Amino acid sequence: QVQVAESGGGLVRAGDSLRLSCAASGRTFSSATMGWFRQAPGKEREFVAAISDSTYYAGSVKGRFTVSRDNAKNTMYLQMNSLKPEDTAVYYCAAGYGTLYYAWHDYSFWGQGTQVTVSS
Repeated sequence: QVQVAESGGGLVRAGDSLRLSCAASGRTFSSATMGWFRQAPGKEREFVAAISDSTYYAGSVKGRFTVSRDNAKNTMYLQMNSLKPEDTAVYYCAAGYGTLYYAWHDYSFWGQGTQVTVSS
């Protein structure tokens, strides 16, 4: 069992940076695939980034976002640079033990989300 909680969202301007954190509990954190997803109003939840033994990114954020984890602190991070208005969404942290890192249904444990708003 893993519990996760996001923090670090906020209102920023286009071009700014923001770092999200995902604090996890549970002894199996280090073996879990951790993912970031986001959902904008009126849109479906979409994959942003994930980290297991490797890191994975959606094409829309590759080169701007960096996912990392500190297993000693049971924490995952999402460093978001060069933010754009289209990055505005609720960002969710998720943990799972599947192989489809890009598929939201492959994650078993979810946080409640943190709002990121990027103004133009």
